[in-house]
Amino acid sequence: MKNLILFLITGLYASMAFSQIHYPPTPKILVQDTLWGNVYDDNYRRLENMKDPKVVSWFKAEAQLTDSIMDNITGRDELIAEWRKLDALQPPVYYDIKVQAGRYFFQKSNPGEKASKVYYRNGINGKDELLFDPLTFIPGKTLSVESIRPSYDGSKLLLGYSEQGAEVSTLRVMDVNSKKFLPDEILATAGAGGWTFDNSSFFYTWIKSADNTDPAARLNPKFKLHRLGNPVSSDIDFFSNEKYPSLNIDSKAYPYAYLSKDAPDYIFSTVETVQREMALYYAPISEFNATINWKPLITTEDEIVRNTEFFDGKIYGITYKNAKNFQLVATDLKNPDWKNAEIVVPEKSYTLENFIRSKDYILLHYSDGLVDYLFKYNPKTKKTTEVKTPYKGSIYLIRLDYNSNEIVMLSTSWNKPFTDFIYNADTDQFSESSFNKMPDYPDSYTNLVVEEVEVKGHDGLMVPLSIIYQPGIKKDGSNVCYMEGYGAYGISMTPSFATRLYSMAVKGVVIAIPHVRGGSEKGEEWYKAGFKSTKPNTWKDFISCAEYLIDQGFTNSKKLAGSGTSAGGILISRAITERPDLFAAAVCNVGLGNAMRGEFSPNGPVNIPEFGTVTDPEETKALYEMDGMQHVKDGVKYPAVMCVAGWNDPRVVPWQPGKLAAALQNSSTSGKPVLLKINYDNGHFTDDKEVSWANFANQYAFLMWQCGHPEFHPKK
Repeated sequence: MKNLILFLITGLYASMAFSQIHYPPTPKILVQDTLWGNVYDDNYRRLENMKDPKVVSWFKAEAQLTDSIMDNITGRDELIAEWRKLDALQPPVYYDIKVQAGRYFFQKSNPGEKASKVYYRNGINGKDELLFDPLTFIPGKTLSVESIRPSYDGSKLLLGYSEQGAEVSTLRVMDVNSKKFLPDEILATAGAGGWTFDNSSFFYTWIKSADNTDPAARLNPKFKLHRLGNPVSSDIDFFSNEKYPSLNIDSKAYPYAYLSKDAPDYIFSTVETVQREMALYYAPISEFNATINWKPLITTEDEIVRNTEFFDGKIYGITYKNAKNFQLVATDLKNPDWKNAEIVVPEKSYTLENFIRSKDYILLHYSDGLVDYLFKYNPKTKKTTEVKTPYKGSIYLIRLDYNSNEIVMLSTSWNKPFTDFIYNADTDQFSESSFNKMPDYPDSYTNLVVEEVEVKGHDGLMVPLSIIYQPGIKKDGSNVCYMEGYGAYGISMTPSFATRLYSMAVKGVVIAIPHVRGGSEKGEEWYKAGFKSTKPNTWKDFISCAEYLIDQGFTNSKKLAGSGTSAGGILISRAITERPDLFAAAVCNVGLGNAMRGEFSPNGPVNIPEFGTVTDPEETKALYEMDGMQHVKDGVKYPAVMCVAGWNDPRVVPWQPGKLAAALQNSSTSGKPVLLKINYDNGHFTDDKEVSWANFANQYAFLMWQCGHPEFHPKK
């Protein structure tokens, strides 16, 4: 009875609060686009002009409204306090580990510290020595380390950092022995490249502007070479469309070049977009200081994806050609012939995710979508053998040293926290790593029930669904349920231990992760079944999983919350516009809410291979179907929605979730709140733990409040 009364009071508070919300005025000013004979209305085009003071003020007013409401919700600050407690239980987290000349360079996040710092060791078991602290380098600012690149002799470290999640790197070079920076400084880059073999120069990506609101800021970038001690103005355009117009490098693509110790006689270059099929060029290293005669090594028609490795005069790659689950192939480096490539490891019943080489072996990482498998290929004997890993779950492989057969393997699962092992490919033995140790979390976090099911989709195909919940819950429809989905770029929702999500699970919330089409859980076909014209399968799979959770008694539509991040904004915005009756609340987190206008944002052109372009008639239709804002209709009772934007986000510009929020505020008749949360100290994400915790605490508190969880309600 007590819980029932609390639930009724919470609902009363909610309805009273909703009736008093006054959104910042967002008048509809119609802009019409006529594309391929169809007219598309856009009432919020003006919000794209983020240099307009009125637009900036509108975002600020939305942010202030959201903050005033969320500051009055119980449970939010308690979530942050819980995450701080869990962070204190977590041993130091090591990542981005790189080895050169016996020195180990890495980022390390210590318990209780806001952001990771840069360290190095002499030898794998050496003492950690601090090189760079982003919290103190510029007084009053918290920086994020974007990249670390040690020189081949380990004497210097190229370091990239950015401010407030902007992902626009300032590059500096540190003398490791003295721990002092050299005078070289390059501002506003799109990231660091590697070093030259003589350790005198490094590469980086030049962009026109650091302005993340300028649609042309990242068009026609250049990959430049900087020689230590020289002025930045003399940096060499090493690889770009301007330098090599005969290559016809697309203006939206990022040119990139590199050297490899595994093939030291060549220079390599590539053209990077989100298209998975690779385009790779190469030339003799003797041409390094001249105009380079680039020759194709891989073309997109060769259908090589994911990654490549060089080994004894061959180039190895992953292909889906005649192998829907992918297979490993190889061809001669001097005379590549991918049409007649050697099949090194044939397709298996589960998908080949990636592979890396050690000194003498190739290690292959496979997955069935939920469990990962490790295999070892010996190029000398041409035999492939399975390697038994310490426990079942997700694995990640890191090659450290060019001259070693030891590999770092990170491992995790839904109920196993991340931990490291050292795998010796000579002996097939695993040993404890000197880096990441398994944390000792409370039993309530590690003893959660994990249920793996398959749900019949709208077209009869079976969709995997992972369900995580507290032991002993009743399947009587009374539980709050949180669903999170993605479904893009062929990225799978692989099992991993998630303390933030589990902080809700220990409060009785059911956590559900649908493995929708657009990911790679079931191979290349699964990805392409949620791609451009087939993209509706992505949110329809999400809807099917929501219906299953309700049918099986895990929850009901008044207690069901959904969330999608980044490209997952397509999934969640279309799920709630197609089935607004199915969800109580949703979060579109730095999400693509206006897909038809995506290519007109700074990071949009590079994503055309994934989502399409309005310059193509069929892709225009596909983009319309993906567009959440375009499908908001007047007079519909939509769920409560929080749209989240990072003010410094270079990937999803703030007007993407902003336009979706404006449309829902003007159209919904449910009386439920539609809030636009602006994180002015954040981008697409941030390394700052406190900023990240505050961001997700707001999202989770909003969803739990709207789903009637008794710990989350207005304070007054």
